[in-house]
Amino acid sequence: MGIHDVNGSEIVKFLREVKAKRVLIQTPEGLKREAQELADFLGENGIEAIISGDINYGACDPADTEARRLGCDALIHLGHSYMRLHLEVPTLFVPAFAKVDVVPALEKNLEEIRKLGRRIALVTTAQHIHHLERMRDFLEREGFEVLVGRGDSRVSWPGQVLGCNFSAAKVDAEGVLFIGAGYFHPIGVAMAVKRPTLAINPYSGDAIWMDKEAERLVRKRWAQIAKAMEAQRFGVITSTKKGQFRLAEAKRIVKLLREHGKYARLLAMNHINYPALEGFDFDAYVVVACPRVPIDDYENWRKPVLTPREVEILLGLREDYEFDEILGAERGEDEPLGFSLRGGGQES
Repeated sequence: MGIHDVNGSEIVKFLREVKAKRVLIQTPEGLKREAQELADFLGENGIEAIISGDINYGACDPADTEARRLGCDALIHLGHSYMRLHLEVPTLFVPAFAKVDVVPALEKNLEEIRKLGRRIALVTTAQHIHHLERMRDFLEREGFEVLVGRGDSRVSWPGQVLGCNFSAAKVDAEGVLFIGAGYFHPIGVAMAVKRPTLAINPYSGDAIWMDKEAERLVRKRWAQIAKAMEAQRFGVITSTKKGQFRLAEAKRIVKLLREHGKYARLLAMNHINYPALEGFDFDAYVVVACPRVPIDDYENWRKPVLTPREVEILLGLREDYEFDEILGAERGEDEPLGFSLRGGGQES
């Protein structure tokens, strides 16, 4: 991804439409050079640019408050697709699209895909969403009935899944085909839909069945629940990040714990990490924020760390394991999709 991929002229057009003279550029780790290049380009066009050096975790973590404090008129959020949030300054989300051709990986793994059945759901991440129609056409030519879920208001495009939201995968299919790199997204899909899920990595061409991977993860999560069985004092953590802010849910968990005779105290954090919690007197923690925090990082926590749904299991209010998702509103049939640089929309 370079300045031409970012499409600086469209960004300048947006900034002039909102009459922005100073902007903040927010970027994930992998696009810092592109952010610097974009800042230079904007400067050449008479727009002052400041680059945020903070770690960015996704569209759920916009730096609009920081932009306002810095006197910026707008925020350019690189690397992620639009997420519907109430932001303090006009914000343009500029997703990063992968250049890899996805079709060869599908061709290579066609026999594995057939094991999903004829009626399959197709999902991917924002990095490959621009190839979704090509993937769909290829699979339909091979005799599949391909379903692409619309998803709820938290996602930008049909067929897109996030690390915290798998609503686009919840369609009436025999199995789910995920296209993308990494494990967390397809494991989340498998756990959310409880159907056979095949993940194909378009970079390596490898195909992995996620059912056993999901079972392995669920066993680890049950172990965390078991470790928390004797806990009496719980710290319930809510995130202050706009896209992870779930205060009502956090208060609900505090209330549940207290009703079951536990000590519970509400904590608020921006960057949730165990070392910052070492000084507190809690036996266990509940993270009411991005579900990746307690699942990805649990080995770095000296005390048990649970999700809200795992607390319900702990208290005997739920029997079956369910993945913790952050869901948006249901979409109306006529509600438009497309909310970043390609779609031309933004909300502030």
